[in-house]
Amino acid sequence: MPAVARCTVSSRRRLILRAAALGLGLGPCRLSADTSTPLVAAAASLRNAMQALVDRFRQSGGGRLLIAFGASGNLYRQLRQGAPFQALFSADESYIDRLAADGVIEGNGQIYALGRLALVISKRSPVSADPNLMDVSAALDDGRLKRFAIANPVHAPYGQRAREALSNFGLWNRIEPRLVIGENVAQAAQFAVSGAAQGGLVASSLIRPMARQETFESVLIRQSSYTPLRQKAGLRAGADLSVRAFLDFVLSPPGQAVLVAHGFEPARTSAAG
Repeated sequence: MPAVARCTVSSRRRLILRAAALGLGLGPCRLSADTSTPLVAAAASLRNAMQALVDRFRQSGGGRLLIAFGASGNLYRQLRQGAPFQALFSADESYIDRLAADGVIEGNGQIYALGRLALVISKRSPVSADPNLMDVSAALDDGRLKRFAIANPVHAPYGQRAREALSNFGLWNRIEPRLVIGENVAQAAQFAVSGAAQGGLVASSLIRPMARQETFESVLIRQSSYTPLRQKAGLRAGADLSVRAFLDFVLSPPGQAVLVAHGFEPARTSAAG
């Protein structure tokens, strides 16, 4: 079984995660009822990077982990409701800060990366990509843009920032009726690159590994148009030693190099504000 298992969990854990699995992008495989493999929750923006991180961690002597992906707000809620996540890698520090304030996690958590929003346009789209969304605006005016993808702003940090950026560019009221909403940012990215939408604002980290496919174009949008995505992780009290070691690895130079290769900016940049 691969290092990152997108699985529901049978018996004890499955009872807890039956509802939680909805929207997580978890696969159909099952684990034994009393598995001791630690379960870690990770924001959907980490879907590509997390496999590389876990692989590198194991190559360096680390243990095996199971990863559940989803929108940070949903994972936050599930953790509070008793889901057996030993850590949460959130796309936004606010969820970890709330967990810390309520004593759900140890300490205050740690920033592990800074996320970036990218405008993604399918090559079949009549709209072109630019960092200030100028052609998106023009396409709204002349009718070329019919569908535009973002993650759900209610519980997905990248969706929240997409709404903020679109508002700051003066586009939100015009584009809202044409939005295609993904349950999380990974689903929104799939809408954008597949042509189901004519464009989208999604996580750069989901686009970087696909850059050679030549089926879409993408560009980082102006960073000043949205609040920084300071991605933060927190450990549950009593977290397994392998989970603690994994967070240390993510914060180490090799782990940070993996995140940078997948389109994030390093934690030291985000720590500077």
